[in-house]
Amino acid sequence: MLRAFTIAALAFGLGACGSRTSDDYGAGAPRVSTQQAIPASMQRVEAKRLFGAAPRGSGQRAEPFGGYSKGCLAGGTALPETGPTWQAMRLSRNRNWAHPETIDFVKTLSAKAAQHPGWSGLYVGDMSQPRGGPMLTGHRSHQSGMDIDIWMRPADRLNLSRQEREAISSISMRRASGAYVNDNWTRAHHEIIKAAAQDPRTARIFVFPGAKVQMCEDEKGDRSWLRKVRPWWGHHYHFHVRLNCPAGARDCENQSPPPPGDGCADARQWQANILNPPPPDPNAPKPKPRREYTLADLPNQCVAVLQAD
Repeated sequence: MLRAFTIAALAFGLGACGSRTSDDYGAGAPRVSTQQAIPASMQRVEAKRLFGAAPRGSGQRAEPFGGYSKGCLAGGTALPETGPTWQAMRLSRNRNWAHPETIDFVKTLSAKAAQHPGWSGLYVGDMSQPRGGPMLTGHRSHQSGMDIDIWMRPADRLNLSRQEREAISSISMRRASGAYVNDNWTRAHHEIIKAAAQDPRTARIFVFPGAKVQMCEDEKGDRSWLRKVRPWWGHHYHFHVRLNCPAGARDCENQSPPPPGDGCADARQWQANILNPPPPDPNAPKPKPRREYTLADLPNQCVAVLQAD
């Protein structure tokens, strides 16, 4: 049903934070067409099956299209499985792909993490599929190559085999269903998340509510970075970094900025609701079943991304 994907990936030079445009990631390659018709073989097929079948990134100018939860990625780059200060985990998923700016972010943050006692760097979880798009399992987001899951487990060894990376798990930081951190939480977690939030490329970081409350209580200096750290369900085995669209990526959709302020009052409200759940709203509408996307739901450029060599 699917056309064969030619195994091809571009090598990209990485530079300083925020200094590049999308033109730097493709050696003058033309922009992806917005006029591609959806082939009959791809019509009415779940998009996750089309994107999940792509083994490599496309040989196109690197550019994210659409949003974090409804998009795709041209010219994706793979994070090397092992680097001086990181290891990519769960390699069997083939989700260590991203926009080159995201790859650079991981390298930069992991080097900072390696400065903390007990941390040789970072264990990096899911990023995106080779061409982004909806995933066969798990995440609704991570579609445009601008999302990263980073394990809470300190990366004390960077010589894990492929087999070990399938078997090892991260560790939970939560207590009382996420209202508080547990004894696994350290000041290093605070500082690594702070470093991620202070990177100007970062749009948001998702953590469980108790972690945000703890950071609010412990931070005594500049608190502006706390605005980017947002409480969300789960996220106690990893924290989720979401980057802004790269400069020049005109068809990439940013999420709305977080509300003004440090967000600590909101996090404490989450905490209070966990400890003393409010009664259910009898008038709340029932959630609608989640519909699986097809290519017709995604930006038109995603057709060309799938068809490219």
